[in-house]
Amino acid sequence: MSTIDLAAPSDLRSLAEQSNAWPFEQAKAIVARLKKKPKDEVVFSTGYGPSGLPHIGTFGEVARTTMVRHAFRVLTEDKIKTRLIAFSDDMDGLRKVPDNVPNKEMLAQYLGKPLSRIPDPFSNEYPSFGAHNNARLRAFLDRFGFDYEFASSTDYYTSGKFDAALLRVLERLDAVMAIMLPSLREERAATYSPFLPICPRTGVVLYVPIVEHDVKAGTISYDDPETKERVTLPVTGGHCKLQWKPDWAMRWFALGVDYEMAGKDLIDSVKLSGKICAALGGLPPEGFNYELFLDELGQKISKSKGNGLTIDEWLRYASPESLSLFMYREPKSAKRLYFDVIPRHVDEYQQYLEAFPRQDARQQLGNPVWHIHAGHPPKADMPVTFQLLLTLVSSSNAENAGTLWGFIGRYRPGVTPESHPKLDAMVGYAINYYRDFVAPTKKFREPTDVERAALQDLRDALSQLPAESKAEEIQNVVYEIGRREPFLDTKKAKDGRPGVSLDWFNMLYQVLLGQEKGPRFGSFVAVYGIANAVAMIDGALARSG
Repeated sequence: MSTIDLAAPSDLRSLAEQSNAWPFEQAKAIVARLKKKPKDEVVFSTGYGPSGLPHIGTFGEVARTTMVRHAFRVLTEDKIKTRLIAFSDDMDGLRKVPDNVPNKEMLAQYLGKPLSRIPDPFSNEYPSFGAHNNARLRAFLDRFGFDYEFASSTDYYTSGKFDAALLRVLERLDAVMAIMLPSLREERAATYSPFLPICPRTGVVLYVPIVEHDVKAGTISYDDPETKERVTLPVTGGHCKLQWKPDWAMRWFALGVDYEMAGKDLIDSVKLSGKICAALGGLPPEGFNYELFLDELGQKISKSKGNGLTIDEWLRYASPESLSLFMYREPKSAKRLYFDVIPRHVDEYQQYLEAFPRQDARQQLGNPVWHIHAGHPPKADMPVTFQLLLTLVSSSNAENAGTLWGFIGRYRPGVTPESHPKLDAMVGYAINYYRDFVAPTKKFREPTDVERAALQDLRDALSQLPAESKAEEIQNVVYEIGRREPFLDTKKAKDGRPGVSLDWFNMLYQVLLGQEKGPRFGSFVAVYGIANAVAMIDGALARSG
């Protein structure tokens, strides 16, 4: 039974209530929240600091929040309106020049100024650095088809949308300070203020002590650190902004945010901001702390450093759906985000997609593709795996899609770029991945004498097979030749005969293709062609001879 064939939304809701898939677990918390404090609209929110270019972590937060939002809509039968606000903190002052941007010397002249008031270092296309990065954020969110509302901190501060909430912070300043001060070092606590004036003289976001505040007038006063003159500014209208933890809390309060997740490194900040939100009279949002993404060195990925993978890099080598699968899986576990994780996620996405029609509705709600595609996964139709394509490129040194399609067309007659556009895209991904990561590291190893003998026997056995032999027939021959020392496995195969260890298959790829691993060897030979495979073995034997 498919989830889309259920008789009524209530049937789907009933199954969803029993599901332990993490988006449903998160959505259940929002449902419980509404029982305590009913409202007509639920607001989901994500935050983005545009001091650096959007990276995959930014995408992950929006993708995961979107999954929770859809799960909530299922649990409530879509009877409660929802919104997703993608909020950019572009009013923040630039503290340091990012490593991955041009015109660093120009940017250095604007340190301390709001990101929305600093020239665009990339081009003259946008009015500010913040506007450029905001545009990049929206472009990749649009590319993935997310349903969201973009919001700019600068716009909300300067237009007056935050005025009422800012006046509330001023009114309850003592309560906010009582929450913040115990979390600060003694030196910083002595001069701390949640309000940061925007200097009328320089335009810099000032971290200065506030010497006076007037709740009735809605103003704060400080002594200019250079001129020593006392300056009084309204807290409204964009003349001030808040330090980030009170700012986060104020945003939750002002927008009525019901759900926002954050990275594990912000656990303490979430708690503090939640207390401030409550002190303002709001209800802190639901959410969870996801684990961080790590680069190839195990370091946290950063927008300003530009380490790890970018969205564009992932999409050069793999489908958007594979990236969504990466985000869905184990959000509370730290994950290494580097190029070598891509092939596995491409093929595992296809495996989940192929399994979906065979599952009952309960199982489907736990299948990642149900959440990736908002309950309506497409039909699986991928004749070959990504790993197999990579091996084909490697074995044939293919530098163009036409060569690969020649193999595919012989293996699966009638399958063409026109009939299978997603496969055509995957062919392009495989060629890019091979050029950038496989070819530079390709290294053939020499076979031992025992391995040479086994390869010779495999070559002779393959040459006896009909050219049109099926993958399974070829695989049986590969197994048969591998049933010898040192490749025998202590575990017996399903047919009761001796098993074959992975060392046999690893040797084939290391000696024949110069790579550590590969797809099922019988499938590879079926696509590559028996004659080509025999020639490959001949070449390896000659090379090692």
